[in-house]
Amino acid sequence: VQLVESGGGLVQPGGSLRLSCATSGFTFSSYAMSWHRQAPGKGRGRVASINSSGDNTNYADSVKGRFTISRDNAKNTVYLQMNSLEPEDTAMYYCNAGYAVALFRDQWGQGTQVTVSS
Repeated sequence: VQLVESGGGLVQPGGSLRLSCATSGFTFSSYAMSWHRQAPGKGRGRVASINSSGDNTNYADSVKGRFTISRDNAKNTVYLQMNSLEPEDTAMYYCNAGYAVALFRDQWGQGTQVTVSS
């Protein structure tokens, strides 16, 4: 299993970023996928989830209405569109298989850093 996150960066409050997670080593189209984040000194928590077909999504309350998860099963890639970013969104962002919990708990990618600051 390989999970390769990209698209992070430094952005001002109110800005937007689009994260991508390219995957390989498993049948992507058969798995729900999720994004998770970990801020400095805090545990990793789920941010958003999408089912295998892409027609059902779920979000943490803290990002609801601002973030959108999507997927392209032809490209084995899951995305996270992040709008109206806040300093509290600053964290390392990771993707994994699974809807409510990460299935590949021992196979996290390197993550992509998102920093929201003026």
